[in-house]
Amino acid sequence: MKLRVKEMNRGRRNLKQAVSEQDFRLKQCQNIAKIMDTKRDNSSTLFKRKKRRANRAYNLLVMGCYLGLPLRTKRRRRYMSEIPLDLLVEILIRLPGKYLARFKCVSKQWSSLISSRYFCDSLTRSKQQQQEPRLYMCLVDEGGHRALLSMASTSPDNTSFVVDQDLSIPGMGGYYLNDLHGLMCFSMGKKACIYNPSTGQRLTLPKIKPDIIAEQGQTMYVKRHYIGYDPIDSQHKLLCTIVMYSDLFFNLKSEHWVFVLEAGGSWKKVVSHENYRPHTAFARGQSISGSVVVHYLAWHDMYTCAIVRFDVRSEELTTIIVPEDVRDDMSIPALEMRAELIEYGGKIAIFEHSNLRTEGTAVLWVLEDAEKKEWSKRSLVLQPCQRHLVQDIELIVKGTTQDGKVILAPLDMHSGFYILCYDLQSNDLRKVGIEGVPHHWFDKDCYFDLRLMNESESFIYLET
Repeated sequence: MKLRVKEMNRGRRNLKQAVSEQDFRLKQCQNIAKIMDTKRDNSSTLFKRKKRRANRAYNLLVMGCYLGLPLRTKRRRRYMSEIPLDLLVEILIRLPGKYLARFKCVSKQWSSLISSRYFCDSLTRSKQQQQEPRLYMCLVDEGGHRALLSMASTSPDNTSFVVDQDLSIPGMGGYYLNDLHGLMCFSMGKKACIYNPSTGQRLTLPKIKPDIIAEQGQTMYVKRHYIGYDPIDSQHKLLCTIVMYSDLFFNLKSEHWVFVLEAGGSWKKVVSHENYRPHTAFARGQSISGSVVVHYLAWHDMYTCAIVRFDVRSEELTTIIVPEDVRDDMSIPALEMRAELIEYGGKIAIFEHSNLRTEGTAVLWVLEDAEKKEWSKRSLVLQPCQRHLVQDIELIVKGTTQDGKVILAPLDMHSGFYILCYDLQSNDLRKVGIEGVPHHWFDKDCYFDLRLMNESESFIYLET
């Protein structure tokens, strides 16, 4: 009895020490925690049961090593069950984000806790002082194989990222990753899926039954999703744009649906205003920090480009036709355009880069006043010493960093893959290395999308 009391006291001291220290000896845990492979018959119920038990034992082992608990599983389980809830939360929020999804399978209590709003709010507050960006890459090849990779920065100035997690989800579809506040959106069959990569929480939304019906000759069917946030009601909303058209945007039809990300939510059709014109939407949406409006580029026809504004709070759509002088710089028609919507100085802007690889120049059109439809133009010329970074390389825009740098990536995947970060304020271009992407994705026809997110804002609670 005295021996048990001593062990319990020693365990409590270790818990207090672990909470006071930020270093949980991860390398020691990884050296100790090794799981023997079981039978390889994935269709066997016995194999799946053994795999679940092995995963549970592995996570108990890793977590116990973090806390300095005895190695015996029964004693460790007993000690961990005696940890007070507030102390358990303090311990978990100090762990790297990539381990939280793994620890959800330790027990039902832990799974409920890590997925709860209380824990996500606590985690967000604790991470606000950390500026740790993570790069996410979605890859799709011609055979329909898909992968979702997570990368961590390996340098203080974020000039190198290495793959440290494979977050691929069976059935994951789509070609684009739309994100906001750490939430990602992609398709799962004919349904939309909201995914939190930090906590592993996933919410699959109901299927939409569109009102528009394909007519003869309408061969294209496009569905785009955009995430917006209403800070007044603290609500995330998903906008879905459904488009049907024939070649060269003839017989164009479109409609829009919105879903409030809350328990019991359902799709609601957006009522179009009198002057509404159907349009086909570009894949990437742009939300201005602190704004309730989601913007995206769209086309009414091959030669008429517009910026569509969706007010997340009022759920209203408005369009701003891009002026002719702006369109002249955008390499109209639509299929030849090399431009993308970005945020620049807290305003919406169009970044046109069709001459970047040949002449080292780009054009930035900034929407200064949406109500008055006033634009300003800025011409950009690369520094001569940086021209070699873009020489004869087809580049595509993949969003912006949190400090406003434009992310440019080569159109094709190849060995030694990298991205470029273009600081429009200082006119400086920086190369960022990408390591750890599986080699079978190189030198073949595939599509990829990138998202750079800060870990401190990626712990949003999803109500299910």
